[in-house]
Amino acid sequence: MFDRILDLLMPGAAPRAETEIHIAVAALLVEAARMDDDFDPAERAAIRGMLARRFALEGGSVDRLIALAETAADRSSALYRFTRVVAERFDPAARVGMIEMLWEVAYADGVLDPDEDALIRRIAGLIFVEDHERGAARQRVLARRARTTQG
Repeated sequence: MFDRILDLLMPGAAPRAETEIHIAVAALLVEAARMDDDFDPAERAAIRGMLARRFALEGGSVDRLIALAETAADRSSALYRFTRVVAERFDPAARVGMIEMLWEVAYADGVLDPDEDALIRRIAGLIFVEDHERGAARQRVLARRARTTQG
């Protein structure tokens, strides 16, 4: 299934490995947004911004990537396919960055749902991010959010 989605992207697109990474990251972010059964506009905006910055994508490309990630997430019964790509292709710092992105999505709507917290804990384990690193990533996100709301 994942391969079929990649094949749809391939004509004139980035190399397959790069496309696979883009979809895997986007699908994990989409999964985090959907954990509370409400993929709201604030979460969608947070994902758009992070994907645009992380992969240097323009608006239309980001929207297509999110749509493909939603399809991939809908058709996948497990996170493993996406987490495997991140675990294999990201260095340790980038994997911690992935967890930070997930915290950004979880807090985008202003409320951390227990299911979002559990998902991030599970993803962290699957991509080999230790508990203390996951917690530090969460604290960095909370500190940024506090500065943004104060300023």
